[in-house]
Amino acid sequence: MTPPDLTRNAVDVLPAGRLDEQLAAGRPLRVKLGIDPTTPDIHLGHTVVLEKLREFQLAGHQVVLIVGDFTARVGDPSGRSAQRPLPSPEEIEANAATYQQQAFKVLDRERTEVRFNSEWLRMEPEELLGLLAQTTVARLIERDDFQKRLAAGVPIAALELLYPLLQGYDSVAVEADVELGGTDQKFNLLFGRDIQTAYGQVPQSIMTLPILVGTDGTQKMSKSLGNYVGVTEAPEEMFGKVMRVPDEAMDSYYRLVLGTDPPSGVAPNEAKRGLARGIVERFHDASAAAAAEAHFDRLFVERAIPDDVQDAPLVFVLGAGASMSASSSSVHLPQVMSELFEISSSEARRLIKQGGVKLDGEAIPANTLEVKLADLDGKVLQIGKRRFRRLRAVPDDD
Repeated sequence: MTPPDLTRNAVDVLPAGRLDEQLAAGRPLRVKLGIDPTTPDIHLGHTVVLEKLREFQLAGHQVVLIVGDFTARVGDPSGRSAQRPLPSPEEIEANAATYQQQAFKVLDRERTEVRFNSEWLRMEPEELLGLLAQTTVARLIERDDFQKRLAAGVPIAALELLYPLLQGYDSVAVEADVELGGTDQKFNLLFGRDIQTAYGQVPQSIMTLPILVGTDGTQKMSKSLGNYVGVTEAPEEMFGKVMRVPDEAMDSYYRLVLGTDPPSGVAPNEAKRGLARGIVERFHDASAAAAAEAHFDRLFVERAIPDDVQDAPLVFVLGAGASMSASSSSVHLPQVMSELFEISSSEARRLIKQGGVKLDGEAIPANTLEVKLADLDGKVLQIGKRRFRRLRAVPDDD
């Protein structure tokens, strides 16, 4: 049997030839991925690297999933033009639990070694000083993110300079042979080799994977941008979001999420339906995919809801600075309609009473004025035949 090509879809495999040497040696490799639990959910963008981990797992290698409960308190500067807002310890603990649960939608739980980096990063001062002594400020600010900030006069927090040191020490602690990450992690992954060498270990090889664009087709998939598809979202929501992916982004979704080539000789809309079905089936099951497609047809084909409905964030309802933790709150529907459609609250109440307001194609019952925010998020609010808005609760960070 031909061994699998573990470098499929990879962007960088460095140093050149090193991974081939490691694989040829015939021993199981320790393949590391670190994830910081800074938000509650994993989206399709995260699964690109998780799927590659799964490939290593199926090939008999040991996957080491590091939950960055300590590094989350520092904040990864990769791809950031400013310092990331840091979550509270309580948020990190809660997110760490959901991250593991969601990661095992891709990985084999029984064959995954899960570690928390607070286990070794809560160092004594002498140990921390020893780690800091392994590099220079000049080396740390070589990374593109920092160079861009310096050129723009944007501050760099001293805490952020620590991040690659801490991530590199993760590789020392678990004795990683290979480390995976997105292309935005290239500096950190290579820096891990430096730290391993400083501690007398054989340095890891690294592999970077492409960054999946969001449903807007242009920017990196991110919860903060609202262009994400969560792996635990309801099948109907997942199917509908994938159907909004631009045609030109479909190839990368097929390759990076489903691990297949896009179908040839098929109309773009049918190819996109196949993509949506495949993704729902991947994270739910075949019956859920069929039901989600039927739901989509009821909403957007039979009832002629357009597929390019404008998103409408509900930040004005909760107030600036609010987050999805407030999603259990009830909101006043006439106020929402007044803000979105520039009508009076009294007109909004009249339309509701007359059955002229729909949510995902279903008429809202007369006299329904208070609705839970969670029941609005992701739904299409419709007035009459031509006025639509897709409601979005206040987005979290990515």
